[in-house]
Amino acid sequence: MTHAKPLPSHAQAVVIGGGVIGCSILYHLAKLGWADVVLLERSELTSGSTWHAAANIHGLHDSTNISRLQHYTMQLYKELEAETGQSCGVFQPGSLYLAQTQARVHQLRLQEAKARRYGMNFHEISRNEAERLHPLVNFDGVQCIMFEPDGGNVDPSGVTNAYAVGARQRGAEIHRFTPVTGTEAQPDGTWIVRTKRGDIRTPWVINAAGLWAREVAAMAGLTLPLIPTEHQYFVTETIADVAALGRRLPSVADRDGEYYLRQEGQGLLVGAYERDMRFWAEDGTPLGFGHELFADDLDRIEDNILRAIDRVPAVGEAGIKRVINGPMIWSPDSSALMGPVPEMRGYFCCCGIIPGFSQSGGLGKLAAEWIVEGEPSLDLFGWDMARFGHWAGKDFTRARVADQYANRFKIHFPGEERTAGRPARTRPAYAMQQEMGAVFGLNYGWEHPLYFDAATPDSAGFTRQPWFDTVGREARMLRDHAGIIDISNFAKYRVTGAGAEAWLNAVFANRMPTRVGRSCLTPLIGKRGGVAGDFTVTRLGEQDFWVIGSGMAERYHTRFFHDVPLPDGTRFDSLTDSTCGFNVAGPRARDLLARLTNTDLSNADFPFFRSQRITVAGVDCVALRVSFTGDLGWELHCAATDQVALYTALLDAGREFGAGPVGSRALMSLRVEKGYGSWGRDYSPEYWPQESGLDGLICDNKDFLNKGAWLAIRDTPAREQMVMLEIDVTNADAQGGEPVFLPDGTPLGQVSSGAYGYGVQKSLAIAYVNAGRRPDDGQVQVAILGQPHGARILDRAPFDPDGLRLRDRQLADIPL
Repeated sequence: MTHAKPLPSHAQAVVIGGGVIGCSILYHLAKLGWADVVLLERSELTSGSTWHAAANIHGLHDSTNISRLQHYTMQLYKELEAETGQSCGVFQPGSLYLAQTQARVHQLRLQEAKARRYGMNFHEISRNEAERLHPLVNFDGVQCIMFEPDGGNVDPSGVTNAYAVGARQRGAEIHRFTPVTGTEAQPDGTWIVRTKRGDIRTPWVINAAGLWAREVAAMAGLTLPLIPTEHQYFVTETIADVAALGRRLPSVADRDGEYYLRQEGQGLLVGAYERDMRFWAEDGTPLGFGHELFADDLDRIEDNILRAIDRVPAVGEAGIKRVINGPMIWSPDSSALMGPVPEMRGYFCCCGIIPGFSQSGGLGKLAAEWIVEGEPSLDLFGWDMARFGHWAGKDFTRARVADQYANRFKIHFPGEERTAGRPARTRPAYAMQQEMGAVFGLNYGWEHPLYFDAATPDSAGFTRQPWFDTVGREARMLRDHAGIIDISNFAKYRVTGAGAEAWLNAVFANRMPTRVGRSCLTPLIGKRGGVAGDFTVTRLGEQDFWVIGSGMAERYHTRFFHDVPLPDGTRFDSLTDSTCGFNVAGPRARDLLARLTNTDLSNADFPFFRSQRITVAGVDCVALRVSFTGDLGWELHCAATDQVALYTALLDAGREFGAGPVGSRALMSLRVEKGYGSWGRDYSPEYWPQESGLDGLICDNKDFLNKGAWLAIRDTPAREQMVMLEIDVTNADAQGGEPVFLPDGTPLGQVSSGAYGYGVQKSLAIAYVNAGRRPDDGQVQVAILGQPHGARILDRAPFDPDGLRLRDRQLADIPL
C-alpha cells in the first residue's frame, strides 16, 4: 500500500479509528477550529462494526439529554450532505412505535411529553392513520401508536465518508491503512502515537477504535469494560405490496415484540436481540478482522422472527435475500464509554456505542466540546466512562452485557436494579443485612440496602410498586422515632499535611473551615461555571480534613482533584474502600446514641454541623452532626473492620426507641420532602449555582478551581430556577425527567428528582423551571405517566422548612 502523504510529526489530537464515531469526532474537532488533527485507521474507513450496521435513526430516548443528542444527529445528516456534497443516503419516512403493554404506553407517552418540551416531532396517532402509513402491519393488540416523522435510516458508508469529507475540507488529515502500534505517555503530559509510517506527538489521544477499543486501550495500560457479541438481521426478497406502494414505508419499533423492522430496497429488513445470545472474541478482537461476517444462525432468532411475522405477515411470505451476522461491542450498561480517562492526562475514549447512527453526530459534537472547551454542553454522566471503576472486571462485564443484549428492548424503568454480575463489591455488613431481609441496589459497584423486606422482591415501573408501603414504614419510623441508614457508599477522602487547607481552598468554591470541629458545604465548579459536585468538608485537626462527596461520582471527581497539584508535604487519600458509615437520624437519635457513648451530645456541647472524634460502643468514629434526612442526626464514620460491631450495637440500642434499619429508597423520600438536592439528579454541570441555590456557598474573595468560569456567569440572571413541586397524583410519583408545563401547555421545565413524601403525605418533586415564566400563582402541570397532572410550586420545603428539627429546637412544638 502506497501513501500519498506522509504523517505529520505533531497534531493537536490524534483520533484512532475510522468508523462513524471516529470520523464524527474528527469532523467536530475541525468544526470547533482544531484544523491540525489527524485520524489513523488500521484498514479502510467503516471497517469493523460500521459497514454492516442496520443504520436506523431515531430521536427519542428515555434519557432527555440522549434524546437531545440524537435529535441533533438526525438534523445534522442533511446539513452534512449540503456542506460536503457527499450523500448520507438519508431516508426519513418516519417511525411507528407500538405499545402492547400498559407500561410501554406510559413510556411512549412520557417520551411524547418530553418531545413537546423540546420541540421534537413525536406524537400519538390513531390506528386508521397508522394503517394508512403502513398497510402491511397488523395493529391488533396495540394499545398506543406513536409516530416520529423524522425516523428512518441512513447509508453507513455514506455518513462515514461525509464526516471524513467535511473534516478534510476543514484541514483535518485522514490516513488509512495506518495501524497504531503504540501510544506512549510522555513526561510533559503529551503522547507519542507510534505507527510503522512514523510517530506523531500530540496532547490528545482519542480512542474511537470500536471493535479494537480494548486493544488500543491496552497500549496505554488501560483496561476497558467492553465485550463483543454477534448480532443478526436479514433482508427479504422483493415484496410485491412494498414495490407497488410507490413510497417508502415507515420503520416499525415493536419493542414488546423484541425485533425491529424497516424497508430495505423493495423488501423488509428485520433484526433481533435474541435471548440466546453469543459472545465473540472475548479475549481480544483479531487484528486482521475487517469486513468479514459470521455464519448465519437464524434459528437463534426464530422466536423474534415469528413475532415479527405475526405483526407483519408479509415477512413470512417473502424469501430471504441476505443475512447479516456481524459483531458489535458493548459496555456493561449498553451506553457509550466516553470522556477523558480520569487517571491519565490527554487520553479520551469514545467506545462501546450501539445505536451509532442515531448518536454519531451528538457524540462527535460533545466529545469535541469536551476536548477543546474542557466540558460538554450537556451533562453526560450516564455515558461518562468514570461511572465504572476497577470493580467492573471481565466477569461483571460479561454478565451485564449478556443481560443488556438479551433485554435490549425491555423497558429500562427509572431506578431499576438488575442483578446480573452482582455482587461486585460488598461491605462487611452485607451478610448481616441479607439476614435482616435487605433488598440491595448497586452504587458504583457497591451493594447497598434499598429497603428491608425480603418478602417483597424488588420491582421497577412507572407506577408505585409493591415495596411502596415498606419504604413508607421505614421513612415514618425515622420521622417518628429514629432510623439507621448505611451511608458507606458515600465517597470519603482525607487531606492532611502542611498544604491541606490551601489545596482545599484552591479546589472548592467555599472557604474551608478555619476551626477544628467545624464543617462547611461547598460546590465544586465546572469548566462552564456549573455545579460539578457538592461536598461536605470537615476540619478534624490543624491540617487534617475529612471530605465527603457523591459515591457514584468518585472517579468523575478525580479529574477535578488532579487539576490542582498537591503542595509538597500534603496527602490526599481516598477512604471510601476502607471506611464505612451510618447515619443515625430522627427525633430519638440523641437518646439512642447516648446509650452507646460517653460523649455529651447536647446542643451546647455538640451543636448542629459540628464534628468530633468519639467512641460509640467501643468503636472509634468520626461523628458529624448532620443528616441528609433533614432530621436530627449524626453521621458516624468508622473503619470497615468495625462496621459489623457498630451496626450491631446501633440496632440493639435502637429497639428501645422504636428504631431500625432504613434503606436508600426511604432516604430519597426523606431528602426530597426536605428539599435537599442530590448531585447527579438535582445538581449538575448544566445548572449554574444561582439556579441551584448554591451561589451563597461561593466565596468570591479567594481563588478556586474554574473561578473564571463562575465569574463569567455570576451576574447573569438565572435561566432556570430550582423549585419544589407538590403534584396531584395517586398512583405514581415523579422520578426524574418528567416535563413541566404551564396550564396552557407551554413548556416550563423538567423534574430533576421526585418521590412520595411519607412524612408530609404528598407526592413531591424537585424541578427546574424557566425563571422568566414562573407563574405568579404557582400552578403548573407535570407529565406523570406522560399525562398532565396538576401541580403547585411551593414557596418552601414541606418538611421542617426552618430547619428546627435539624437543630433540635422546640422539637415537640414542631408540626410535621
